[in-house]
Amino acid sequence: MFEIVTVGALTTFLSALGNGAAGEMGKQALLSTGALVRRTLGRETPLPASSEGREALARELYARMTGDRQRNGAWAQLLRSMPEPEGFLRPGVGLPPATREFTDRERVLKQLTREATRPAEGRPRVALLHGPPGIGSTAVGLHWGANQIARYPDGQFYVDLRNATAANAPGPSAVLLHLLLAMGVPREKIPPTEAGREERYRRLTAGLRALIVIDHATSVAQVRNLVPATPEVLLLVIAPGPVFALEAERIAVPPLKDRDAVKMLRKIAGPERISRVKAELPTLLDHCAGNAFALKAAAYRLLTTEASALEPADGPIVPSPVHGTARTACRRLDPATARLCRLAALGGWPALDAGLAGATADVAPEDAARMLAEAVEARLLEPLHDDRHRFRPEVQRFLADAAGPEHGIAESAAAVARALDHVLNRAGHAAHAALSRSWRVEPAPADGTPFGDEAAGMAALRAEAANVIRAVALAQEYGHIDRALRLARTLWPLQLKAGYWDEVLPALRLAARCAAEHRTDSRTAAALHFQLAHCLGELRQEEEAERQAHLAVTAERTAGRLLGEASSVELLGLLELQRWRYDEAYERFVEAEQLYRRIPPGQDGADDLRRALALAERHQGRALRGMGRLAESRTNLEHARDFFAAQGEAYNQGRVLTDLAETLHEAGETDAALAAITEAERLLGPEEATPHLEYLTHLRQRYELPPQDQHQ
Repeated sequence: MFEIVTVGALTTFLSALGNGAAGEMGKQALLSTGALVRRTLGRETPLPASSEGREALARELYARMTGDRQRNGAWAQLLRSMPEPEGFLRPGVGLPPATREFTDRERVLKQLTREATRPAEGRPRVALLHGPPGIGSTAVGLHWGANQIARYPDGQFYVDLRNATAANAPGPSAVLLHLLLAMGVPREKIPPTEAGREERYRRLTAGLRALIVIDHATSVAQVRNLVPATPEVLLLVIAPGPVFALEAERIAVPPLKDRDAVKMLRKIAGPERISRVKAELPTLLDHCAGNAFALKAAAYRLLTTEASALEPADGPIVPSPVHGTARTACRRLDPATARLCRLAALGGWPALDAGLAGATADVAPEDAARMLAEAVEARLLEPLHDDRHRFRPEVQRFLADAAGPEHGIAESAAAVARALDHVLNRAGHAAHAALSRSWRVEPAPADGTPFGDEAAGMAALRAEAANVIRAVALAQEYGHIDRALRLARTLWPLQLKAGYWDEVLPALRLAARCAAEHRTDSRTAAALHFQLAHCLGELRQEEEAERQAHLAVTAERTAGRLLGEASSVELLGLLELQRWRYDEAYERFVEAEQLYRRIPPGQDGADDLRRALALAERHQGRALRGMGRLAESRTNLEHARDFFAAQGEAYNQGRVLTDLAETLHEAGETDAALAAITEAERLLGPEEATPHLEYLTHLRQRYELPPQDQHQ
């Protein structure tokens, strides 16, 4: 039966590409589709940026296919061979454990249950839990969720945004990324655009019964795209502060009443201990003001002190019970431990270990480890994993504000500088180990501990990513511009090899702006503009990526570094290729090749020149295929294939063979194309290049499909 490709099918397919088809498969499918569009229309047609443009292109393609079995068959093969995105969730409970000391909150729990069980009536199920810091909003949400497992058999999924500061709070696209990761979608299969991610989220949750919890949200923009369209999905947003304008059932978490506060104290400290301090309870309850965090801290102090030590600290009453609790804890701690906590809080670090804390306070790591344990016991810090810790946001703010008055501006500034140097040293070693042969990574620091191999370097850089990103902003805030720029450069392996584009983007934007404002040397500025352009390109923000790539070209030209200029011009070509501008892409790749060939012996890049030229030749071959110049495309790709084969680079050889297979198929040499696919699969199997192997599988399926016009 002859299969007719409809306008609707074409529009849906082009929208999936335009919204950011994910990973290696998405990139390859994007280029293949662009080449087929050009072949169908007989002219270069850039990828439309809007939904209206994609629909108009679909109608134009449909008009050209009408009555043309060959064109229709080619599109039918392409559409049938591309896999549907995963449309199912992995069932499971993804919420953190609820607290054992949960007390009262019956009214709030009933409000949540009412929103979860009311008739849908076409209204999304959304609840916004809010209250001042430490009041227990998160505890309420987790406690309620723990009792709702049967109601949500398709899963409970949790995203915590608490590590973000107001200046770098994740935007809606980044929140969607973290939610999709929590839902079990591999990073390499998550679309790079906000629209693509929202579509994937809605596809995954359609018709299911699931609970989505977003904790420490700070704006309606972060969660608006998550409002469910499925009646049995509940979005629970927890905001540690003032309520924002989300269309939701707004549920305020009030302070605990005195009788419930005493009940919590008894749960933790025991009835006998509470009885011994009965006379002091009114004052304690007044200072805690029904704040769950303050009450728990007081109860745990009672477990480890004499009754008289329960009295609130001397001094004026502070406005926040959390601040009062932190002040009391500091006064009870050893002065050296309290000093370490205040100085470490200045950094606002997402994760604090003994090495970073010791560097901050200028004490040995073993002493810092002991002090951190004391701070955990005093409820100033919360333990994470791998001997790391973090401050509650409100505790961190109080301690940071107290650092200057307690220790002076000079000592506080010196502590921040030591912390930045520690993070930079560790990140520098990790980045160098992760990409030891890359000229885009600075040499390893002269001091400090190196990492043994590439895997160890990448693991360390992943573990330190949040701190490095935070350090860029902290360095800029304290005027350490050189440190900020060097820290940002250590992020290159994360964006190149780990796909941490959303995470590193704010730091790269800030570093590139600093480089421009402070007239940094051209090489450093060029490196940062290149990193930012690469990151933006991966996130399909092509216009801004192009601007940054042009800035990189200009800076490299000013510095007189041909290697960097050629690489930046090549990036411009890749951005053009991504937008189906094949003629412009080809011109850029030819320009890059000419620049590479001008590199004299002994200059940067001379030792790796042949490899750079082979990559440029591969890119030219890809652009030539899009232009319909198939014979030239084949010649370029075969040259590049032969080079990588001679060098024993199986991964790059396999990628070139994939490109060659597509060129051969378009030239009508399907058997040769299938042979190239087979060889690419053989090479990439040991490399564990799973996304690329998946693309080869679907390419094979497409080429092995019978021609449409043979089936009447």
